[in-house]
Amino acid sequence: MTEHILDELAWRGLISQTTGEDALRTHLDEGPITLYCGFDPTAPSLHHGHLVQLVLLRHLQLAGHHVLPLVGGATGMIGDPRMSGERVLNTKETVAEWVERLRAQISRFLDFEGDNPAVMVNNLDWTGELSAIDLLREVGKHFRLGTMIAKDTVARRLSSDEGISYTEFSYQVLQGNDFLELHRRHGCSLQTGGNDQWGNLLSGVELVRKAEGTTVHAMTTPLITKADGTKFGKTEGGAVWLAPDLMSPYAFYQFWVNTDDADVVRFLKIFTFLDRDAIAALEESVASEPFARKAQRTLAWEVTALVHGKQAADAVVVASQALFGRGELASLDAATLDGCASELGGVEVPAGTTVVDALVLAGIVASKSDARRAVQDGGAYVNNVKVDSIDATVDGSSALAGGWYVLRRGKKSVGLVRV
Repeated sequence: MTEHILDELAWRGLISQTTGEDALRTHLDEGPITLYCGFDPTAPSLHHGHLVQLVLLRHLQLAGHHVLPLVGGATGMIGDPRMSGERVLNTKETVAEWVERLRAQISRFLDFEGDNPAVMVNNLDWTGELSAIDLLREVGKHFRLGTMIAKDTVARRLSSDEGISYTEFSYQVLQGNDFLELHRRHGCSLQTGGNDQWGNLLSGVELVRKAEGTTVHAMTTPLITKADGTKFGKTEGGAVWLAPDLMSPYAFYQFWVNTDDADVVRFLKIFTFLDRDAIAALEESVASEPFARKAQRTLAWEVTALVHGKQAADAVVVASQALFGRGELASLDAATLDGCASELGGVEVPAGTTVVDALVLAGIVASKSDARRAVQDGGAYVNNVKVDSIDATVDGSSALAGGWYVLRRGKKSVGLVRV
């Protein structure tokens, strides 16, 4: 007997709250349902938090349910209220550009063809047609001020010195109206989102009940934290972006491969589609051979392949090995090496720069004397070839794709320079 989709999602750690698990289970059993999740274009890319929602939608689509990913061309012009500080309102042109970027990203994760195609929707299509009078009369009349003020984010902002604008305060009305419109247009009966969206999801559930007399459902995923309770997903460069122009596939892979042993099995359940047996085997490897980091390498490849494609994931693995002398650097393309340089801090150097100077400029050694010592001890490499002379230079004649040279001291210290 096939496992119920709710049990599968619960095992993977993808369910935090529902409007009623038994009622939702019964509803799912009644036949394929239609559900949606919204993604606001408040940045030029989705990030790791959105990835949780995309994985959830994919699981539900694979289970036979109809999926409506929503890109918020309207709500993105306002932005969901944050715990502190008003958002800067982006121009309509910027929001429209980001809508298209997000649509392209989302299209990688779901099947938009076949017998059960996902349907991309944009809430600007119906919100843009609403007059202020219509919004107040037809939608606003169903919202109670006390309930709106009681929302966690709103309550915190109201008690702060900065307060909250009517614009951001009204966001929950617009999101609630999305559920109502999708219910009317597509028969949508379930909205999903992160647990921080619970209040907004309930606004939609209540609006559909009051306006249509129909029971619909909401389900949230937990906010992902590390085992030590700290926030998951921040890097020195900011968020873990899904767009390759904001975070290279190499940097993306390195983020996941550095996952702590205490977190890796949980992340394998959440962020990959590996089955229980495969994850159990990787869990055993964490206990028996933690030094091999097989679970981390599997997690990193699976998530990178999911986000950037299998070819990019394979290229990153080759690059990771080749940079440290365990593969052929000449096989790497310019885009992959550019990503490596971005992550490792690649620098430009003049033609004819000595390897000794290049080692210092790349941050591999602290001083020229350290660099000379590395060369003399046989521990300095350029493009994985041992450097025999302290007078050796990088002149551009033997550069890799994109003009890069990979410099290495020993087995672990690596940097890139470009002439």
